Amino acid sequence: MDRTPGTPMTDAEAKTAADAILRNALKSAAPAATSFRDPAPTPAYGDAPPVVQLDSRTVPQWATGIAVASIGIGAGVTGIGCGAWLVLEGLSSITLAGVLAIAAPFVGVAAIATAIGAAVAKAKAANTTHIYQGTVIKQTEVSTTTTTRGMFSRTRNDING
Repeated sequence: MDRTPGTPMTDAEAKTAADAILRNALKSAAPAATSFRDPAPTPAYGDAPPVVQLDSRTVPQWATGIAVASIGIGAGVTGIGCGAWLVLEGLSSITLAGVLAIAAPFVGVAAIATAIGAAVAKAKAANTTHIYQGTVIKQTEVSTTTTTRGMFSRTRNDING
């Protein structure tokens, strides 16, 4: 294949070159081992001696991150649980007077909120001035129009009034 550098290949030349490259690549590749047989003799009795097994596994970065995050979350939840246990342990030994002392501020805030809500509701309800202008007409008669039509006699009542 004497070619001038920089000139494009024809389709036939490109196919021949690609086949040659693939043939050379496949020739040099050694077959991959799919099994291993230990040539050491099996002992007549007892356990077989340990064989070195190379471990070249790599852990993906996302898996390491999830493991670290789960350890951190577990430690945090454990801390929260210990804190809750301490609080509840302390509250379990409180007397009635202690419970009332703890509840007093909450009861006071609730009473103040109720008083404010009642005052606002009363202030809104105090304005009951109604101003009517014009004459009031009271109609007591109602006229209806009934229309029945269709195969299954659908009835429609229209109230006019």
